[in-house]
Amino acid sequence: MWRFSGNQMKLWRAKANISREQLAAAANYSPDTIKSMEQGVRMPTPRVLDVADELCRAGGLLSAAKEYLSREKFPARAQEFMEREKEAIGRWSYESMLIPGLLQTEGYARALIENRYPPLDEETVEKRIAARMERQAILTERKPPVAVSFVVYEAALRSPFVNAEQLSRLLEASHLRNVVLQVLPFERVISDALMGPMVLLETGDHERFAFTEGPFASELSADPEVVSRVTGRLSMIRAQALSPDESARFIERMVDRRE
Repeated sequence: MWRFSGNQMKLWRAKANISREQLAAAANYSPDTIKSMEQGVRMPTPRVLDVADELCRAGGLLSAAKEYLSREKFPARAQEFMEREKEAIGRWSYESMLIPGLLQTEGYARALIENRYPPLDEETVEKRIAARMERQAILTERKPPVAVSFVVYEAALRSPFVNAEQLSRLLEASHLRNVVLQVLPFERVISDALMGPMVLLETGDHERFAFTEGPFASELSADPEVVSRVTGRLSMIRAQALSPDESARFIERMVDRRE
């Protein structure tokens, strides 16, 4: 929806012979921000859509997108992954620098989302936080339960954003029957663990998807070669990580030191 609305805005702007700089000045945004909206990297804001509608004489067609965009709870690059996650019967992941979204407390999620660059508007921040909390229902409310496995690199646990509440949340989740949580300590790290986060999903039709995410781009793939590569890397990382019991004790010691 972001990409479609942004593309429509670009097409109407070109048809009306309105430059990106003119639209940016009228909406009080930078030309680069308008460009990112037109490319679907950022969500077109209600103000930009209304200004573009008036400048381009779109007759309300651009402004009408506001209703649909307001429903988008996740960044454009993660939309398809979130849809697949809803269908998953199995989910295996590795996280190198951040606590996995499914295990984050609201305070931790807020600290991350509020400090993005470029900054998000307040409404978007609140929607992203609420959506992240809603996603966590996959751990406890799905029937039959989804098999979920997490491996978290020690660096993510040492972040200044991680407090005793967040560590306790990890311990709480690790006690769920359908959840396996492992810690990969510094001394056991392997090169594949330094290449960034990855997720493997399996749907009810036993189709597998691999999801890799970077700071500026993400990829969801059902390509057997990609899925096989991600599966192999996850298996190697899990083999190096502490056992679930050892991981729980590792986190408990971190909690004790902070109290």
